[in-house]
Amino acid sequence: MFEHRRQPLLPRRVFYGRLALSAGIGLVIVVVSLAIGMAGYHFLEKMTWLDAFVNAAMILSGMGPIGSLQTSAGKLFAGCYALYSGLALITTTGVVFAPVFHRFLHKFHLETAADTQETKSK
Repeated sequence: MFEHRRQPLLPRRVFYGRLALSAGIGLVIVVVSLAIGMAGYHFLEKMTWLDAFVNAAMILSGMGPIGSLQTSAGKLFAGCYALYSGLALITTTGVVFAPVFHRFLHKFHLETAADTQETKSK
């Protein structure tokens, strides 16, 4: 997906397109995760869709649940969803920032290669 370190740095327009694609993938991860959480709270805890959204969004963002849980199934779901949400947050961050990190490293390697070529030619 990314260019090799010996290839030239991509133009900014292509980089911005890659960044937009990564942000879109991150958004899909968040929306799917939110939908899973909403469905779990709605069907297992019998919460309204709005309350299910608030609880799922708060756990997904790392803040914690709003409403109290009444059923054992709901409590089990909330625990598993909280563990999943932590991984989803880390994954989304990695997916979104991967192009930026790659460009930084790629530019660093290009500068190092250019310095090496200058040193060899002297």
